[in-house]
Amino acid sequence: MFETINFDEKFADYTAQWADQHRKEYKNFDAMEADLPKVYLRFLNTPASWLDGVTPGAFFTQYEDPKDLVDWLIAYDQAGVPVPELLLEQITTVGKPCEKRLVALLRDERASASLRMTAVGLLRDLESTQPKMLYISWQLNRAEDDELADNAVDSLREMGRGVIAPMLEALPKANEAGQAALLDVLVNYPGYEPVYQATMRLFKNQPERCALFASYLGKLGDERALPELERRAADRATGYVDWIELRSAIERLGGTAPERDFSDDPDWEALRGAGE
Repeated sequence: MFETINFDEKFADYTAQWADQHRKEYKNFDAMEADLPKVYLRFLNTPASWLDGVTPGAFFTQYEDPKDLVDWLIAYDQAGVPVPELLLEQITTVGKPCEKRLVALLRDERASASLRMTAVGLLRDLESTQPKMLYISWQLNRAEDDELADNAVDSLREMGRGVIAPMLEALPKANEAGQAALLDVLVNYPGYEPVYQATMRLFKNQPERCALFASYLGKLGDERALPELERRAADRATGYVDWIELRSAIERLGGTAPERDFSDDPDWEALRGAGE
């Protein structure tokens, strides 16, 4: 139903033709490359025979139906053709009416990961809060490495205080990876006891992520964390890189980090050699 024209390929053809015509005007390739933004603008505003005389820049602006635009996005993905930036721009221009269809796309587990990632980005550009509960649910039993869930956290972070209550409710239900992801947002809102307790628990349980959770404790500003932070900073098993973050958190809470000799720590040697 939707024609999936490869706009990247068309621009590459246009650029190659332009380079052949204007090569003698430039001293070197770098000078020619510097003019590519201007070439792209010309491409956008030049009527194209492959678009029946419509300019590439105006092509997608002819379409305003939200369902058609998002279905077109899906068609591009299914065809394995790069999604035109111009189509994404038109979706954001049409704006709020596209939200419902984009959220439906997020819920479709048959959709490719890249397509759902694109949908998350578009909804973030639209400043949509509609998918907040879906994004939170993705954190509950997530894997440590999950780019889609991480992208959702980036969106939750931008939604402001409206996500605090549902995230606090989800926090005790999430696995450790999910709790860490939720805390990435919640530590920006100090004063909630469950957030402090969860952060301290992960700080104790995941010494391999000491630096991350130390930074969270520093953000929370709760002096109760000082004894644990100082104990970890004094532990000879704590390396220099983690100690740096621990020191920052301790000082942020008004404490003083214990001094350590790191002369036999390879990270200390490497950083000193790099001008640390």
